[in-house]
Amino acid sequence: MRDEQNSPDTQEADALQRNLYDVDSSDPASELIDRSDMDPADVAQIGRVMKALVALRDTERALGIASAKYMKLSTQDMRALHFIMVANNHGDIVTPGILGSHLKISPASVTKMLNRLEKGGHIIRSVHPVDRRAFSLEVTPETRATATRTLGKHQARRFHAAARLTPDEREAVIRFLYDMAEELSLDNADWAFEDPVKN
Repeated sequence: MRDEQNSPDTQEADALQRNLYDVDSSDPASELIDRSDMDPADVAQIGRVMKALVALRDTERALGIASAKYMKLSTQDMRALHFIMVANNHGDIVTPGILGSHLKISPASVTKMLNRLEKGGHIIRSVHPVDRRAFSLEVTPETRATATRTLGKHQARRFHAAARLTPDEREAVIRFLYDMAEELSLDNADWAFEDPVKN
């Protein structure tokens, strides 16, 4: 593995990746963003912001893969367990329908997932305390303890990074992240609702 990381191809890929999200490299003719009235230093700093976002996304992706591998579950399964655990922490009841809505998957896919998680000893299905026709979902104490002791503690390190900021810095980060989410929303992407391009 280490030899692969030091191979010429890997080194070349790393060199190219450093410019992958640099706006001057990805948009040299200013077709996407008009930067004619911007200070080059501002453009470079924005490029550093984009690279930092990519670094966070790559870290989250690697953590998700490692978490699923450690628990011997799929990333979808991990999302389901996390949702159920947090809901249970609040005293809320999660039904298969609620879980399916959160994960945006069909009832059949939810049933298949729950069968797998129950067989693996990760969840408990009980009769809903109010609607006897439905089931409520809980994570088993064993899986909860394992997830909290390992993955949960690691994920909680995000809090430390936020705590190191001043209140004003946190407000700036909050505004920035919500603003970027709005900019990237599919509500601003008409092409996403058009017929796919046929090759």
